[in-house]
Amino acid sequence: MSASPALRQSLARLLFVALVALSWGLDGRRLTVESPGAGAPPFTLREVSGPLGLGFRHERASFDEKLAHIEAQIAALGAAVAVTDADADGLPDLYVTTSAFDRPNALFLNRGAQGFVDGAGPAGLADVNREGLGVSMGSVWADMDNDGDEDCFLYRYGYPSLYRNDGELVFTDVTRDSGLEHWVNANCALWFDADEDGLVDLFVAGYFPERFDLWNLETTRVMQDSFEFSNNGGSNRLYRNLGDGRFEEITEAAGLTSNRWTMGAAAADFDGDGHVDLYLANDYGAEEFHRNLGAGPDEGGPRFELVDAGLGDDSKSGMCVALGEVRNEGRMSVFVTNISERGYLFQGNNLRHDYLAEGAGFLNVAEGIVADCGWAWGAQFGDLDNDGWQDLFVANGFVTGDEGEGSYWYGMSKVGGAAGGLVEDAANWPPMWGKDLSGSERSRVLHNRGGRRFDDVAEAVGVTDRYDGRAVAMADLSGRGALDVIVANQRGPLLVYRAEPPPGQHWVQFELTGTVSNRSAIGAAVELKAGALHGLRVVDGGSGFSAQNGRRLHFGLGTQATLDEVIVHWPSGRRQVLHDLEVDRVHAITEPAS
Repeated sequence: MSASPALRQSLARLLFVALVALSWGLDGRRLTVESPGAGAPPFTLREVSGPLGLGFRHERASFDEKLAHIEAQIAALGAAVAVTDADADGLPDLYVTTSAFDRPNALFLNRGAQGFVDGAGPAGLADVNREGLGVSMGSVWADMDNDGDEDCFLYRYGYPSLYRNDGELVFTDVTRDSGLEHWVNANCALWFDADEDGLVDLFVAGYFPERFDLWNLETTRVMQDSFEFSNNGGSNRLYRNLGDGRFEEITEAAGLTSNRWTMGAAAADFDGDGHVDLYLANDYGAEEFHRNLGAGPDEGGPRFELVDAGLGDDSKSGMCVALGEVRNEGRMSVFVTNISERGYLFQGNNLRHDYLAEGAGFLNVAEGIVADCGWAWGAQFGDLDNDGWQDLFVANGFVTGDEGEGSYWYGMSKVGGAAGGLVEDAANWPPMWGKDLSGSERSRVLHNRGGRRFDDVAEAVGVTDRYDGRAVAMADLSGRGALDVIVANQRGPLLVYRAEPPPGQHWVQFELTGTVSNRSAIGAAVELKAGALHGLRVVDGGSGFSAQNGRRLHFGLGTQATLDEVIVHWPSGRRQVLHDLEVDRVHAITEPAS
């Protein structure tokens, strides 16, 4: 009996992945192994939040007293950062969140050499954590109406808010008429043009089920029903942008229904078919890849298909989805953080290389220090030393306890062995009361050594903090041609690490403006070829964990002083090829009308 076409395709994919894995084993096994005795890194990271005027400290939420015994972990989220240009002056600003009632968020406006000033109050974006409304978990920014100003979607445990930017730092709360006013306990949202109509749509991921008001509970059965295969989390929702300030929920029609405790998401065209796909990291379960099939002949919106793509084999605790280019092959890689605590639980982070265009899936190549960062949260790729290879910054640490109170890992292991209703009921969880749960872990700076390996150089380059890190974003805040790393810490200060690459390293940056595509150019990809370098960067509408990077795309070039070719892949499907571009400068590129 001959094999079915589906079986033959599956076998072919398995063979392809096996051959790729073999080639990585022969040629690239050292990619993820820390190299003992490696030379000193050629760059430093200097913490500069104080001199820049970025004084901000996150405060956690307090919930219903029924959860008081484990509130430290339930409320251990909400420190978020988004990079945006709120006042359209060409300089990247920062919007950062806190999660306590009556405590203000901050909108730090970039004043160049004068540092930053907080303009959240006059803009109407400060007093947003209130009883009955909820507390901030993060924000994502985009020009939702293509009028030239970046608008803000603030997601909460509670009701989200949509703030329309009317220019001159005037923001108007338009949530009530937008169709977005639904209670959702969200840790994640992102903008992307799902239906390719030139307007950014909105994806919002639920974490705790939306039926729970965490301040007014009638039951304590609010937790996951499994540590590995939980499906009782909040609902994920996709909203189509109708273009007049209103949004229509199309989740079910688009095939994106899920209840998987989603923590992180990123959108990009992973399979090269011209449609922007969705990659999700889920707590208490496997990651998900939703392939965008485009609009069908009789449908008005996009259709997504949940594809295994090699992700269903690892049920872990996904926190973050970061996109990067690891080996300069013009191919996307995805980094997903998880939990590692030697002696109790080792899940390991995932570094997945994208082979979807070849008809295969994602190949996980994480090992060594890349896999084991501790209890890892937010992460982002960025070329910190401008040598042409993207490095990786990872924030770590869950809950730092009170001195002398001991560790909660034993208590966690007791409930971890239970299942179903026993786990789901918070009343069955041992009290935490000041105990430590993988707290005080240092951040990791993983230096990409020519695509062959990553070395952890955090302490050597100057990153020694031991806060409970959450969100990580990257941007060139001062236009130096070098990246800054912004870290939001839970119950801790906002930190900014300024990368100081060695002299003589070249760079180039691209600032994109869509015309047929959405004006923010979210979803656009820039492919750069320069000598042996073949880089790829994507404009994101939210990525990592509770974070959003700067719009401007940064490429380090090392000693390469010329560019061979730059290709812009616009969300509209247009492909723009550019030659003879200078290095060591920012190129503003507008999408051609035809």
